[in-house]
Amino acid sequence: MENSKIKDGMIGLTYPMLNRGNYTAWALKMNVYMQAHGVWIAIESDDPKLPIEDWTDKIALAAIYQGIPEDVLLFIAEKKTAKEAWDAVKTMCLGADHVKTARIQTLKAEFETLSMKDTESLDDFCMKLNGLVTTIRALGEEVKEAYIVKKLLRAVPTKFLQIASTIEQFGDLETMTVEETVGSLKAHEERLRGQVEPSGGQLLLTEEEWSKRERDDTKLLLTREEWLKRLGKGDGSSGSKFRRDFGRGGRDKTKVRCFNCQGYGHYAADCKKSRRERENKE
Repeated sequence: MENSKIKDGMIGLTYPMLNRGNYTAWALKMNVYMQAHGVWIAIESDDPKLPIEDWTDKIALAAIYQGIPEDVLLFIAEKKTAKEAWDAVKTMCLGADHVKTARIQTLKAEFETLSMKDTESLDDFCMKLNGLVTTIRALGEEVKEAYIVKKLLRAVPTKFLQIASTIEQFGDLETMTVEETVGSLKAHEERLRGQVEPSGGQLLLTEEEWSKRERDDTKLLLTREEWLKRLGKGDGSSGSKFRRDFGRGGRDKTKVRCFNCQGYGHYAADCKKSRRERENKE
């Protein structure tokens, strides 16, 4: 928006241009711009019985003319007042009353079924939600703040359920604003992003990597047996090979002497020869 100072101290505003798809945003901007010039009273007055000064009405009409294309200008050319011109543009863009009513019902149904996806960001969802609310309000339907807040808390995915339940239980939903609700949800979202997820990579290490970690005196999150068990190799070939080569505690058994048969490579508890066989041999 370009601003410039004019002689009488008012701010010169470049009014937005209306097109087929931007009436809602256009009307919002025109409202603010015409209020800045002090002529919005010609469109919407607190006291309908209060007469509108001719100068005020002409400035408001000129503002409308500045923000519409030529085809729309020709459509409203016969309107004598700013209020008549404004209502004509609104009817042309939004339709007659029965059309607006049907449109409102469609938008409210879309609003009720709207839900946030797990992969969708909170900002994107809120923008979509606010877009629907703004359009419904532009059609003349009142949408209360509490209604939006409750809908927002119902529409969030599972990861927000804890904070949503807390807000519903301890917050005053009738007085809470949408901005406050979104702020609480965003704070929770940031905490979720900052959480350190359990490292599943520990389960993908090879036996050689485990040995290297032990040699480097690296603190392990899991023992070898726990690692093999989580990999499902407790009874498999890799686990068996590991136990044959290293045994309890990760020790090399090639130099271990059996006290039962006096052989090497295993413990007495694992010896296949019974104590009676050894005594008979002796």
